[in-house]
Amino acid sequence: MKKTITLFTVVFCTALLFTACNETKEKDTKTEEAAVATESSTVYSVDTDKSIINWSGSKPTGTHTGTIALITGDVIVNDKNLEAGKFTVNMNSIVVTDLEAGDGKENLEAHLMGTVEGKEGDFFNVTKFPTAYFEITSIEGDQYKPTINGNLTLKDKTNPVSFNATVSYPGNTIFLKSEKFTIDRTKWDVNYGSKSVFDNLGDKFISDDMELQIELHGSKE
Repeated sequence: MKKTITLFTVVFCTALLFTACNETKEKDTKTEEAAVATESSTVYSVDTDKSIINWSGSKPTGTHTGTIALITGDVIVNDKNLEAGKFTVNMNSIVVTDLEAGDGKENLEAHLMGTVEGKEGDFFNVTKFPTAYFEITSIEGDQYKPTINGNLTLKDKTNPVSFNATVSYPGNTIFLKSEKFTIDRTKWDVNYGSKSVFDNLGDKFISDDMELQIELHGSKE
């Protein structure tokens, strides 16, 4: 009898552990509802001429860097506490910054945007998916050095992302700059050259991780 109870206990605990692991994995990949601002909050409109997203992608032979511009965005603040926000990314604005014109720059930009015939779906396919979106779901930690959680929608797929940032309020403006953070591009079906998707690539692969850094400038509406 004692042996039977022990065996049951082992099986039961194993089942609980398996369930807990599955719940944690689902929680880590589950999107949340957008953050809601209070009535007394202040809206800062993002200055799309100054704001930028810096990116980098790597492969065994080196790293490429570049920028992407924003179309529109709002950051909502209450007494210098970030409450909510969202912005829209112009995927047609992908620029490569580590190459010179005539030295492969234009070809790489076209390949990334998917404007090369027959290679539209390799990366971002901007003809079909011209915009991407980010929306804040929650803020954690210090008001001037918060951790920002949100939903990133790219190629019509939405996944949660988190990053640390520094926020300041020079004059009547806001400046938000994230630390560099990485996303796994394959979660948004950007699969070209991925060893986790394709076999037998050898050293001709591109890292699944893309590094991003966001810089937002805004002014009161």
